[in-house]
Amino acid sequence: MMLKRALAVCALLGCAVLPAADGAAQVIRSGSSSCKAVALTFDMCPVRVGAGYDAPLIDMLMDRRIPATFFLSGRWIARHEAEVKALLAVPFFEVGTHGQAHAHLPAQDADRQRAEISGPVLTLRKRYGYRGLLFRPPFGEYDDTTEEVARALGLRFILWNVVSGDPDPRLSPDRMLEDLRARVRNGSIVVFHANGKGLHTRAVVEDLSQDLLNKGLQLVTVTDLLDRCNVSADHAPVAGNH
Repeated sequence: MMLKRALAVCALLGCAVLPAADGAAQVIRSGSSSCKAVALTFDMCPVRVGAGYDAPLIDMLMDRRIPATFFLSGRWIARHEAEVKALLAVPFFEVGTHGQAHAHLPAQDADRQRAEISGPVLTLRKRYGYRGLLFRPPFGEYDDTTEEVARALGLRFILWNVVSGDPDPRLSPDRMLEDLRARVRNGSIVVFHANGKGLHTRAVVEDLSQDLLNKGLQLVTVTDLLDRCNVSADHAPVAGNH
């Protein structure tokens, strides 16, 4: 029943169901280690305090023409119509989804998970005419049901292999940058925040992006990373510290 309902939502979206023998989505954490490219990603989780939009960071990405992938929660979309339109208008940005309310998905039943995952996908399609084909579970948490729903909706299931730690007030910009320089490598998918939770995100991303370019690594969107590289899949649950 859960799969049939997810397929019905998929029909509304006009999405393609991705083939897989076990019925689960492929969980992607990085591109191939042979791929000289890196994807910088930014989560837009809902916030209770503040604007929920890191304008200096977004402006810097646009000014420097740095490709970026943003994962928007449904509640964030509902409160940031102008910002959603602005992100969708940038040709070197792409947008995925991050659940409706940033819920802990494994704690939800199948119907609730389906609503959480499909909500922002439907909103982007109906209100903005945009097909968001990338999905990142809140907190990096998922179970078999999460994978099955994502697959039924034709979504690419995107995690990461490098956590920036940008919401942590104990991390200085220098400490963050040092850690990222040591861990980011070919094919990495790096997770930051662009909702104002990252205290030093703009400065760190600006310096890191230049470092990566100096090392001969190209900055790309997640879709470009996956299309040009073989992907690394991992079906073991991964909980993020963000």
